[in-house]
Amino acid sequence: MSQFRRQLLLTLLKFSDGCILLMGLFITSWLTATELKHVSLADFLSMRIKISNLIGLLAMIFLWHMIYRFFRLYRSRRLQNYTREWKDIVKSTTAGTLIFFLCGKVFNTGPFTPMFALGFWLSTTFLTISFRTLLRYALKKVRAYGRNLRFVLIVGTNERAYAFARAIEGNRELGYHLAGYVDDVLHTAPKQEIKLLGTLKDFPNIIRNRVIDEVIIALPIKSQYEGIQAIIHKAEEQGITIRCLYHLFNTKISTSSMAILGGLRIPVLEIASGRQDNTMYPAKRAVDIVLGFTLLILTLPVMIVAAIAIKLTSPGPVFFVQDRVGYNKRIFPLYKFRTMIVGAEKTQQELEAMNEMDGPVFKIRDDPRVTKVGQWLRKTSIDELPQLHNVLRGHMSLVGPRPLPVRDYNGFKDDWQRRRFSVRPGLTCLWQVNGRNHTCFDDWMKLDMKYIDNWTFLGDMKILLKTIPVVFNGKGAS
Repeated sequence: MSQFRRQLLLTLLKFSDGCILLMGLFITSWLTATELKHVSLADFLSMRIKISNLIGLLAMIFLWHMIYRFFRLYRSRRLQNYTREWKDIVKSTTAGTLIFFLCGKVFNTGPFTPMFALGFWLSTTFLTISFRTLLRYALKKVRAYGRNLRFVLIVGTNERAYAFARAIEGNRELGYHLAGYVDDVLHTAPKQEIKLLGTLKDFPNIIRNRVIDEVIIALPIKSQYEGIQAIIHKAEEQGITIRCLYHLFNTKISTSSMAILGGLRIPVLEIASGRQDNTMYPAKRAVDIVLGFTLLILTLPVMIVAAIAIKLTSPGPVFFVQDRVGYNKRIFPLYKFRTMIVGAEKTQQELEAMNEMDGPVFKIRDDPRVTKVGQWLRKTSIDELPQLHNVLRGHMSLVGPRPLPVRDYNGFKDDWQRRRFSVRPGLTCLWQVNGRNHTCFDDWMKLDMKYIDNWTFLGDMKILLKTIPVVFNGKGAS
């Protein structure tokens, strides 16, 4: 699942859990009040709510989410069957109900009588299980039609690997697409055709040049331990999720967890680098949508003026569209205001000797291809405003490593630098607020790694605030 959809789903889950909590309280309160005091629904709805009760309600919602988080109900359940999630839901609602009941007794507050607690537990458990079951069913239907796919590379061609492949291909609702296999020798090939992409030595090139979201390792551990360890390090270097069909391995920057594939009872070990499962990612995506849309509306007059200026002073289109490398090396069209003459990309090779940046990127301070209006647009960063469209579409985030052209990506020499593509690119980043073009390439990449490994929601807010003076000063822009 892409980060955008994962974040959207997490937001939906948290919102629904809060609503279910309120519904459970409402239903149980009304039934209890009606049973004991013969209160009608109209009279019940007309009751006043005290400020202290409202504060207590907010505290309950927060505690409810913390309990659900403790039982890992906000982690991906794509590879787990229904009953495993139902059991965790029952554990969560039971723990939450007991805590609320005990707090009501200790502090002598709230309506949590034994009868009320039973009604609350029954209603929240039933509603949560029902909602999540329907949501999983809807997601499976979406995946079955080829949407929301994750591309999987299997390392190994033994029976274990084929069994896993048959499992995911026979359960299209899991949303996995088999990119192919990697192995030195094709072992016990079944009747169907096997898409062998290369040998184990080819593995780094394969994950470097293909869209691969997950690597499934099915090699025999006894004879291939060192090779498996090298594969894990290469995959985690680029931020690719690794799933092993058996035991634990030593990792440098990753954490491990276990999952069960659907109802097929296939145990896999998941190894993921970075903080991609952080529960604050939904808030990050919410800020992207709300703030991105707000900025798009507020800057619309500026963009109209910029478009007119481009059209009046230089022949050609208003927008420059270029393929950029995004999340897990997915290619997407990036939109900018055109700041150069038409056909500028075709003349870049002639100017390579003038490149002022080290590494694979290309920058010239006084690029002769830039128009007069383009110089002003770059200086003020107005040329970047159309990328708000990319943010709203989910190609980019407001904060993240800057998206690079395919040409620059192909010039990368060290695989550890490619881990910057394990998160969605952004409009601004640490590099943007730390010198931009005045920063050498290696330091730029290290800043991106620092951002990925230490990501926090508050950190994003600080970067956004620091970007404002940088834009107005035009520091490092060209």
